[in-house]
Amino acid sequence: MDYVKGIFKARPNRFIAEVEVEGNLEIAHVPNTGRCRELLVDDAVVWLKPSDNPNRKTRFSLHFVENKGVLVSLYSQQANSIVYDAIVDGKIKELSGYSIHQREKSIDNSRIDIYLANENEECYVEVKGVTLIVDGEARFPDAPTERGAKHLKELIKLKKEGIRCCVFFLIQHPAGKFFRPNWENDSNFSQTLNDAYDAGVEILVYRCDNRLEGIELIPESLDFDLGKSLADGLIDN
Repeated sequence: MDYVKGIFKARPNRFIAEVEVEGNLEIAHVPNTGRCRELLVDDAVVWLKPSDNPNRKTRFSLHFVENKGVLVSLYSQQANSIVYDAIVDGKIKELSGYSIHQREKSIDNSRIDIYLANENEECYVEVKGVTLIVDGEARFPDAPTERGAKHLKELIKLKKEGIRCCVFFLIQHPAGKFFRPNWENDSNFSQTLNDAYDAGVEILVYRCDNRLEGIELIPESLDFDLGKSLADGLIDN
């Protein structure tokens, strides 16, 4: 089913948006619990996926928003599928060579997004979709996330047991060319990410090519810096 163009009007809560479609005000589901304040601004052009389920409370889901002349994917859960498919297709060189590919794996009280294995090793991959861009830097998270920090602690624990672990930041805004944790919004997550890196958890950063016809991972890793940004008046580690 094709996308429908709309104009963003308001976001009464984190789950829904009011959108104008062909002159009518519609309610659309927002599949992203982040704040997205810099993206969902008054009269922003959005692209909606219609639903043919008569039992749904909302007729549309908001998948893309136009920002800085590009399409930004707001479907945060899709990041997991994009990364998983790219691994299976051999587009992520750091995660090649595994014969077992599994979506989600339960560990204690958490579920890690991707589990990989071969005859020599196991590997756990936690995926984070990133949409916040500040001066070309992709930053995560855009709102405090205790769940995100919990996942990092699970990776640290696994790494200490000798298991390979990665946290994968997928930049879903094409304007992002570099990654930095968002110390200003969530110092706990940012510090835990530093702790994970120091413990040997690998950090991978890639970005997407977003089109209405489909989203694909660009097979080229990007740089990152885990320190605090001087541009924010903070001091680097």
